[in-house]
Amino acid sequence: MSSGSIRRAQLVSPFGVGAMSILVNGTSVITAGLDHWYRIDSPQLLELNEYRVQDWRLEERLQVREFRLPPDYRIRQRESDPRNTNLKVPVLRFPQWSFCMYCKRLELSPLSMAQPVECPDPKHKQDADGAKRKPPRMSQVPFVAICVHGHLDDFPFREWVHRSLSPDCSGTLRLESRGGGGLEGQVVVCDSKGKPKGCGKERSLEGITNSHWDNNQVEHTYLTDQLVSTDQPYYCKGARPWLAESAGACGEPIRGALRGAGNVYFPKVESSIYLPRQVGAVSAELHDLLNRADVRPILRMLNRLDGANVTAEQIRAELPHELFRLNNDEELLAGYRDMFGIDSAAQASAGTDEEDGNSDEEGADSLTSTDVWRYPEFQLLRETPTDDFLASSNPGIHPELSGLLERVRRIETLTETRALRGFTRIRDHDLKLSVGKALLRRRTLSPEHDWLPAYVVKGEGIYLELNLASLQMWEQRPEVMSRAKKITDQYGEVARLRGIAPRILSPRFVLIHTLAHLLINELIFTCGYSSASLRERLYVSETPGRMMAGLLIYTATGDSEGTMGGLVRMAKPENLWPVMANAVKDARWCSTDPVCMDAGEKGQGPDSCNLAACHGCAHLPETSCEEFNRFLDRGLVIGRFDKPSLGYFSSVA
Repeated sequence: MSSGSIRRAQLVSPFGVGAMSILVNGTSVITAGLDHWYRIDSPQLLELNEYRVQDWRLEERLQVREFRLPPDYRIRQRESDPRNTNLKVPVLRFPQWSFCMYCKRLELSPLSMAQPVECPDPKHKQDADGAKRKPPRMSQVPFVAICVHGHLDDFPFREWVHRSLSPDCSGTLRLESRGGGGLEGQVVVCDSKGKPKGCGKERSLEGITNSHWDNNQVEHTYLTDQLVSTDQPYYCKGARPWLAESAGACGEPIRGALRGAGNVYFPKVESSIYLPRQVGAVSAELHDLLNRADVRPILRMLNRLDGANVTAEQIRAELPHELFRLNNDEELLAGYRDMFGIDSAAQASAGTDEEDGNSDEEGADSLTSTDVWRYPEFQLLRETPTDDFLASSNPGIHPELSGLLERVRRIETLTETRALRGFTRIRDHDLKLSVGKALLRRRTLSPEHDWLPAYVVKGEGIYLELNLASLQMWEQRPEVMSRAKKITDQYGEVARLRGIAPRILSPRFVLIHTLAHLLINELIFTCGYSSASLRERLYVSETPGRMMAGLLIYTATGDSEGTMGGLVRMAKPENLWPVMANAVKDARWCSTDPVCMDAGEKGQGPDSCNLAACHGCAHLPETSCEEFNRFLDRGLVIGRFDKPSLGYFSSVA
């Protein structure tokens, strides 16, 4: 049986449930659903408490009981602890279609994790001298079929070449290359000479990835409309190979895609910066003690029975006395409350204000919901908390930036939890919480038992907050509002075609988002971090009572790059000013200008939702950007060629 290894964090993103990856032996596999995680030959040796992760804000947001770290594989040894050994995350071989590199034969294999398929063609069974030889190994085809509801299927080669929804020909199929660098050179042939003998029909794969919108704003795909040359469309069958089942015909158009294409899998990952209930009240050591496998279940039982009314005496009566003899009652009770987010402020921090009326299921991906969710983080980051899980200090602001920035914070320590709540295909569109969870497992669990895969990382960062008075004067300028409206209008057209909610992209949002990208690109060179090690987190809102205009650039990776200290040092005034000045200076001229600045007026980049922003100046790795490199414009940062005063940072030399 084929097997491979992968980093645990990658099983949340980008290779989570329903995603395809390549093993070291070249086999393409798809990660199985959560129903099959944590399966072990001896259930009594499974200790789940070791994998449980707690973040009460994120648990409430995603309506789950807990999060779990992806299992790590451990070899069982004679004298070591046998618990949680031989745990694996199962994968299935997909696509099921394979082809022979020599005779081009196509073969459909079962959905399993068996050894790679060998070509069954008789011509491979013996060489020219008549001696028997081992048949060649077949390679998996590079094509799959996807639909907007997240379904994934093998490409319908037999139906395609016979132009029939139910072909009666069972001849041998071959995938031949006949010149040309595109899909037009890939031809499916029903071999009239092979065994079993086919009909001899053939058809190019040209156009299988194409789609268009008709006058009624209904999306059509070439594969659905042209598989049969009649009015019989070929719709998605609802295949979910990662769960080894079909959801039934979903009625959506289906399109061909390369299995490694970027539109095959968009993970929906929700992240949370851990906020202590009371800064400095609970040490990291006490956190670790309360999350022990023999302690956490007891605290959960007390929480279900008495909730916020639990006393320190009750906790001591149930827990091993030796573990907590050095902790006083106040510390113990603070740790309990921190674990479950208990008190009135916890509800406010979770973003459940009645005035918003915004449930996670209805608006978890909307901008309004996001600013409610992030406002508690914004409030704490702009202060100077001192805690084992979130610590920051005030380095001061350089005189050259004092009129543009209001706050700068050195974030020495932060803890982030990232959880996978579903995925989309074809495009990164809104996804309801219940729909996303249904894609991760066969059987939906109740909130009392539900869990999602997650991982926790520690890092550091720089928090910047713009001067609100200067920002409000700038964003009220007619030419600034008009420029941002171009992005809003373009995304509105995209949203209308896709049937999703439009967004208002304010000048404030575009400015702060683009500034984050420019600073990250500069910090990569200055600090020596890899391009995907730095991330942005935007705190932008114009809602009364939740006014925000800040950004956090941070590194939160699972390796040593997360806490090397280089990023924190750049927050010092004497270090931040050169970084800011160089970022603005570099933004004044892109390597593709004047094309980037001038042609960008009509929109460019993903969904044409950027103005003056491209790979040469403002794009980042997609894992670093919250918006998939959309809603960017250098013009609002440094101005246009013909109007340099347009930008907020135009005065920076």
